[in-house]
Amino acid sequence: MPKASELKRGAVVEIEGNAYVVNHIDIRAPSSRGANTLYKIRFNDVRTRQKLDKTFKGDDMLGDVDLERRKVQFSYIDDQFYVFMDEEDYSQYHLSVDMMEAQLPYITEGLEGIMGLRVNGEFVAIELPQSVVMEITECSPGIKGASASARTKPASFATGLIIQVPEYLEVGERVKVNTQEARYMSRA
Repeated sequence: MPKASELKRGAVVEIEGNAYVVNHIDIRAPSSRGANTLYKIRFNDVRTRQKLDKTFKGDDMLGDVDLERRKVQFSYIDDQFYVFMDEEDYSQYHLSVDMMEAQLPYITEGLEGIMGLRVNGEFVAIELPQSVVMEITECSPGIKGASASARTKPASFATGLIIQVPEYLEVGERVKVNTQEARYMSRA
């Protein structure tokens, strides 16, 4: 059982019977001498991706979860399910569209670096890489001489994702997109 002070980003723990992954840790050291250091942690439910904020003292114990991360590859869409194939044993896993709602705009054919999460032997979710490379399918024309840090414009992608990009980019260009914050990072 891990202590709150030992948690790292990406760790999975059990809270109130559900598995949660650590998304962000904010450490607060109080100024009074006898006070404990507090750890304000933002969790995401492994299955539903719902956020949960909790504050712990450094020596508070959290429950262990039998979590296994496996490399998977997106295969195809079957009615209301996305099908992923395990890259080691080639078994297939199904996730419903509503379980993956926030991740759908980033899933494209041939996407590398997807990790499948299995809790107690059951396939429950996927983790996307920090960034993905996508091709712009629709945006207003690029402006010659526009500076890199100046104004932005909305750009659409084949998956339906719309983000702000620098105004010098054009349709057909490939860009790197941050999957955590849904924002433009750089040209690919």
